[in-house]
Amino acid sequence: MTDSTDRITKTVELAAPQHRVWAAISDSARFGAWFGAEFEGPFVAGESVSGRITPTTVDPDVAAMQEPYAGARMVLYVDTVEPPHRFAYRWHPGATESDAAIETEPTTTVTFTLTEIPGGTRLTIVEDGFDALPAERRAQAREDNEGGWAAQATLIARYLEQHP
Repeated sequence: MTDSTDRITKTVELAAPQHRVWAAISDSARFGAWFGAEFEGPFVAGESVSGRITPTTVDPDVAAMQEPYAGARMVLYVDTVEPPHRFAYRWHPGATESDAAIETEPTTTVTFTLTEIPGGTRLTIVEDGFDALPAERRAQAREDNEGGWAAQATLIARYLEQHP
């Protein structure tokens, strides 16, 4: 679902208890396994953590699509870690080592919110702040992440199925 040009919202109902979903989004190694990244440290509120794209371990088709980006650098600026309900970070969508100038631009904020529901957990992913990005990058960053978050919602579900 698209709320505006500034925000992307994706919601997925997961057949897993909240504590398992929380572990999958708040532990940097588990997050990296489904998302497709390897991070140099844990997610800690108020700190940044660097990582590199590594193809996801949960879906070979998505992993093949991520392969051309393997090794690309990313930095997450962790804002909020509120177990077991909310995790948020800021980042530069589309930033890679070849795009070092992007790191001087505004960031978007990605927020994961978990809600218990009968039979599992509702995960809502919101990325906002696209309207603050430079006009020449805004539409592409938003389009890429709109599709990216749809894929990531599927990947976290597969991760949870594969790691009971």
